[in-house]
Amino acid sequence: MRVLAAICLCFLTAVPLAAQVDTRNDPLSPDQQDQIAEAGIDPVARVDLFVKFLNERADTIQGLIKRAKSPARSQRLAGELQQFGALMDELGDNLDMYSQRKADLRKSLRGLNEGVRRWQTVLQDLPSEAGFEVSLKNALMSASDLFTQSKQLASDQEAYFKAHPDQKGQDRYEPQ
Repeated sequence: MRVLAAICLCFLTAVPLAAQVDTRNDPLSPDQQDQIAEAGIDPVARVDLFVKFLNERADTIQGLIKRAKSPARSQRLAGELQQFGALMDELGDNLDMYSQRKADLRKSLRGLNEGVRRWQTVLQDLPSEAGFEVSLKNALMSASDLFTQSKQLASDQEAYFKAHPDQKGQDRYEPQ
């Protein structure tokens, strides 16, 4: 009977722990999350913030390249590259949502397209090392997907807002 009680006690204490969210894998810091939340539903502001955060990550990765090769450096680069790829994927998800809403992102897309080209260059300039090659490959795929998505979205938006000039600058399409 005591064994059964001990097992039940273990399960009862483990349930709240399993329900906790692991925020270590979140690509945004708490401060960055707050900035995104403050931007609210403003698509231009959110995209601009994502571009800013991705530029900061790219700068961090470039800084790590210059350090002496070591297992700690490789591990840190692997983590940064995973976060970089996750952040690009999250931006891609936001772009999907905004494109469905017909939000006017043309102003932000110029900066995004320039940023993606820079990020691809940073990633392509990384030396291939066993400690982070999988993370690098995934980040390169994320960058390629984001580049394709942003170019297509820019093209789609130019065509849409040329056909609907009265909807220029909108956050979302509102049927009239």
